[in-house]
Amino acid sequence: MEGILDLLNSDLGKTIISGVSGSTGTDQNKTSSVLTMALPVLMKAMERNAATPEGAQGLMGALSNKHDGSILDNLGSLFGGGVDDEVKTDGDKILGHVLGQRRQGVEKVIGEKAGLDMGSVGSILKVAAPILMGVLGKQTRQNNVSSAGDLSGILGGLLGGNDTRNEQSFLEKILDADGDGSVIDDVAGMVLGGSKKKGGLGGLLGGLFGK
Repeated sequence: MEGILDLLNSDLGKTIISGVSGSTGTDQNKTSSVLTMALPVLMKAMERNAATPEGAQGLMGALSNKHDGSILDNLGSLFGGGVDDEVKTDGDKILGHVLGQRRQGVEKVIGEKAGLDMGSVGSILKVAAPILMGVLGKQTRQNNVSSAGDLSGILGGLLGGNDTRNEQSFLEKILDADGDGSVIDDVAGMVLGGSKKKGGLGGLLGGLFGK
């Protein structure tokens, strides 16, 4: 299974980055930086939530009903006339549900590193969240996922199942950001000191955080 960062480097990923950039009026390189940092964090948060029976049931319900992956088949129309407010509202709800009270801290940390204010990061994530749910929904459909255990396997696969402890702790650290900004240097140091293996989260994120 391709990881979520492999997806961003694909033609589909470039379409998503370009479309999100255009729809939010944000520089394409900065949009790419935000998505490269944020999507693994959102996946990790979903993995955390799905670790409880209630969380897994809620996520399974959302994926089998609204977020079945069909959004990926219509990206041209999604971005063509400007992203519909309904999609952004949906994205806002997804972020609230997935990140909860950690949302502001996560947006602050990512904004600091991408060189954007929290409002711009929030706008990008509101558009990206329904697309990410679509990616997850498509994977669950293709793999006939019907249990919480299978769902955890899909989430782990999209995160890159061979992540090192450093990479996993990076995602945990961002998720536990309390918004005071002190986590940023710790995270940068941790990732830069971590794995740089080709294709790994450490390498991609290390490169971002090192610049």
